[in-house]
Amino acid sequence: MRISVFGSTGSIGESTFDLLQRSDHQVVALTGGRNVRRLAEQAIALKAELAVTAYDDCLPALREALAGTGIETAAGTQALIEAAERPADWVMSAIVGAAGLAPGFRALKQGATLALANKESLVTAGPLLLAEAERHGARILPVDSEHSAVFQALVGEDISAVERIIITASGGAFRDWPMEKLATATVAQASSHPNWNMGQRITIDSASMFNKALEIIETREFFRVAPEKIEVLVHPESMVHALVGFRDGALMAHMGAPDMRHAIGYALNWPERAELPVERLDLAKLGALTFRAPDAARYPALRLAYEVMEIGGTAGAAFNAAKEIALDGFIDGRIGFLDMATVVEEVLDEMSARQGLCNSALSLDTIAYTDAEARALASHYLTKVTN
Repeated sequence: MRISVFGSTGSIGESTFDLLQRSDHQVVALTGGRNVRRLAEQAIALKAELAVTAYDDCLPALREALAGTGIETAAGTQALIEAAERPADWVMSAIVGAAGLAPGFRALKQGATLALANKESLVTAGPLLLAEAERHGARILPVDSEHSAVFQALVGEDISAVERIIITASGGAFRDWPMEKLATATVAQASSHPNWNMGQRITIDSASMFNKALEIIETREFFRVAPEKIEVLVHPESMVHALVGFRDGALMAHMGAPDMRHAIGYALNWPERAELPVERLDLAKLGALTFRAPDAARYPALRLAYEVMEIGGTAGAAFNAAKEIALDGFIDGRIGFLDMATVVEEVLDEMSARQGLCNSALSLDTIAYTDAEARALASHYLTKVTN
């Protein structure tokens, strides 16, 4: 099988790399960001045909690292798109943020199986992405642990029999903090996840639950269920990734150790199951599983997700863009942890009030326009909060 990995040096990409090292698949392209040394190491280890960095200024270092290997090198946005146009049977979409949207679309035009870890693609352009897959006879398989769990629980089931879908959340770094402490939370504190080993941005999104908010919208788009059927539970142990409730009252739960190689391996080997190098759960040793409802005051991002689904149109693009800018502001020290939700809500309120911004027909052009407007507005509100 011919395979490409977009975002190979991130946490999802590293887990994918680990599985590919244990296989005999042919690797077409690997892409990454500024960590060109690691990108080169991966390309050499997997004998990739092509290595691409998203940054033009990183190309000389990448070329130097791969000199004499025969591996092609390239850089920039257009190079990412051209890499996605190379024929492949299976493509991992793990670029973080809206930047992952265009390569995913191009990969689907090859009729490839798209293993989707880039949740922003479904949040901003879900109907378009699914229609593109159908148009080209391609398949999208979820790689988020929660959506992979739902997908697996639905094997052999009729979606019309589903009464509710429950996605779980660890609660992040601050799940047990007193509310009054959150305003003073630091970037370092927000970047330390109690259960998962992930990149900084997604770990902070976990602490604020913006990650889970995106996953709520993603659940609606991927499984086409009504928003009121989607629930979130805080599950500190992170062993149950999702549950599907049926109209007969039954709940189907998917369990596994907090290791992204579960979901990646399932997508890589689908429709078969292959042996994976992951921990086997010892339930007796684990002893107990706990669940609790999320605190709405602690996690305003969850409420905003349902508002986004109610607004519809390009609201998902506005939400994601504002979230990315607000996250930048927190990481850069310009705003506090709680200010992120304030900035995103201000942007949503402003853009939904402007006729045509969020309720325009969905297309790649309107998504791009909404994304740009939301980023500009969010940057404005960052300044407001700072002052």
